[in-house]
Amino acid sequence: MDMDGVLVHEEHAIPGADRFLANLRKRDAPFLVLTNNSIYTPRDLAARLKASGLEVPESAIWTSALATSSFLESQRPNGSAFVIGEAGLTTALHDAGYTLTERDPDYVVLGETRTYSFERIALAIRLIVNGARFIATNPDPTGPSPDGPLPATGSVAALITRATGVEPYYVGKPNPLMMRSALNAIDAHSETTAMIGDRMDTDIVSGLEAGLETILVLTGISTVESAERYPYRPSRIVDSVADLAALLE
Repeated sequence: MDMDGVLVHEEHAIPGADRFLANLRKRDAPFLVLTNNSIYTPRDLAARLKASGLEVPESAIWTSALATSSFLESQRPNGSAFVIGEAGLTTALHDAGYTLTERDPDYVVLGETRTYSFERIALAIRLIVNGARFIATNPDPTGPSPDGPLPATGSVAALITRATGVEPYYVGKPNPLMMRSALNAIDAHSETTAMIGDRMDTDIVSGLEAGLETILVLTGISTVESAERYPYRPSRIVDSVADLAALLE
């Protein structure tokens, strides 16, 4: 399941989310919370969810930062990267054996941050022009805030692409890589797994392409009307995870 828009909204638990998680635990149903937000570590996110009244262990949280570090480790072990991002991304790369450097890195890795620096973006552009490979944690163009949408990784990636002519490789949703790694993490099979999300362009399409049942909730980005504009459809649409909690009782 996705986190923002499914379990929480602006750091407040969505009504019924605690009951839904409790019912999953009662059934011993393995679950994983997926997020394209690369700012926080799983420990940070578990603490933030707990502050919202939701009990989710670190081991049940999979971020685009973890998926990115896992991908880079498999591609170029013990490599180097210039990173634009926060602790969630830098910690994941360190744990994967990566060296963070500004000098001739193997990769430029762009993640989510609330303090994008013009100087670091300019340096990223120069490094990519000089041959560094361009990776981005996720393609989301905007993210939520109490004051409205904020530019997110996809928007900054577009700026860098325009300046360099180089498109990034996005690791997070809707890349099937993230879905496959999530399935492996809970030893699940696509035929008996569902993806729950609030965005058609990341959550639902990634679940669909990975062969999962897909459930769209209306507590985040999407509405019934906006969902109809896409050429693909979720398996079902529900108002919120409270509806799913009732089905599990």
